[in-house]
Amino acid sequence: MSTTPTQAPVAAVIVLAAGGGTRMKSKNSKLLHPVAGRAMLSYALDAAQTLNPAKLVVVVGHLREQVEALLDESYPQVTIVEQPVRNGTGGAVQCAIGALGEINREVVVTYGDVPMLTGETLGELVAAHRAGGNACTVLTAVVPDPTGYGRIVREGGQVAKIVEHRDANEAERQIREINSGIYVFDGKVLREGLASLKPNNDQAELYLTDVLGYARGHQGNVGAYLTDDIWQTEGVNDRVQLARMNAEVNRRIVERWMLDGVTVVDPKTTWIEADVDLETDVTILPNTQLLGATSVATGAVIGPDTTLRDVEVGENAHVIRTHGELSVINSDAEVGPFARLRPGTVLGAHGKIGTFVETKNAQIGDGSKLPHLTYCGDAFIGEGVNVGAGTIFANYDGSHKSPTHLGNDVFIGSNSVLVAPLDIGDGAFVAAGSAVVDDVPPGALAVARGREHISADWVHRKRAGSSASDAANDSEGEIHPAVAEARAKLREENQEDDQ
Repeated sequence: MSTTPTQAPVAAVIVLAAGGGTRMKSKNSKLLHPVAGRAMLSYALDAAQTLNPAKLVVVVGHLREQVEALLDESYPQVTIVEQPVRNGTGGAVQCAIGALGEINREVVVTYGDVPMLTGETLGELVAAHRAGGNACTVLTAVVPDPTGYGRIVREGGQVAKIVEHRDANEAERQIREINSGIYVFDGKVLREGLASLKPNNDQAELYLTDVLGYARGHQGNVGAYLTDDIWQTEGVNDRVQLARMNAEVNRRIVERWMLDGVTVVDPKTTWIEADVDLETDVTILPNTQLLGATSVATGAVIGPDTTLRDVEVGENAHVIRTHGELSVINSDAEVGPFARLRPGTVLGAHGKIGTFVETKNAQIGDGSKLPHLTYCGDAFIGEGVNVGAGTIFANYDGSHKSPTHLGNDVFIGSNSVLVAPLDIGDGAFVAAGSAVVDDVPPGALAVARGREHISADWVHRKRAGSSASDAANDSEGEIHPAVAEARAKLREENQEDDQ
């Protein structure tokens, strides 16, 4: 049974989010710790909203200012209620009831630290509650080891009572059906049952489970909806459980993408967060993390050893051993290995950002290449540009960041420094080893380096007896054939140009 648009909405969903989370041992609210890249609490709220409740109430307490900041930013429709005294789950729901006014339909109670609970399961829980004409219905699961959980004691299919582990007798401890703490209540029964609660326990707290006893005592049916996915009832109380939860959520995300046509070579070393979007025929190689709002188009290959956060990757692009964030890699482009793309990088189609290249706020045109050993910051690069190895875009003068513009089909020789602000026109060339501080007109050659000085026989005079001196003595002084050939070719081309 699943939730349909015709199912009547519930009166309210109450999300309990006031607990201290002390076992996390963190200065941050437990509910803000991420699961698959999203705050744990956001999963509970998204699931709750699928029921279209008239009111969605979140009960806050410990580190409430942190929780409220998330709610204000992402869930402004939520009603926030504080539980000033931590007096149990019953006390928390009492605080929320005060914000609901008259209740004519069901109220769902759930928790902020159960991130795998889905809206579909909540809808099925509500449907089961209505089909059974129940005063209360509890979500349950059968677990291999129920130690620490409240046990569901049934009589004739109905829930007779919920017994906490510490209060259970030996027979009751053998029961493996456990209470998730997630309920649907008839609104009237809930309000009256809360008013009857007494702190008659070792913790001097008000237990929400006692409302079930109130319902039974007033001839109300108490039912249970058994889920076969025990992870949906699993809470997170410490970092061990958080890691286990992340691993399971990731396993399901990766498996879903594989079933949708994505090749994941090694699922065990691949992490894909909840908001990532992948198209069919994407290939993900081992040790890859796709984070945030990253999207990857069809035919792209990502990895190995790659981390992308909020990066858009186009069709048939290849990204290898790269760390990138807030960047765009267009179709058929190549990135890496050992590249770093910082925010604001846009690489055009068929472009290349190669080995040991770092880019920041750089717009790189179609077919342009930065193949090796380059820092490129605050740059506007046209199409068909080649940037030689070892080139530095000197964008910072100690006080200000300034841009550099390279026109279309510009060639930058190796080991050059481009001192911003700088404009190099279309088709211009910069000679290797140049430190360019003035604009270069279109089609010009810029040479900005000192003349080479050769001190003959320096090795014999300063390093006599060394291996270098011996090598020089043995040398016949001939130029290497490959160099000689290249020079001859250049001379021939120059002569043709002169003619």
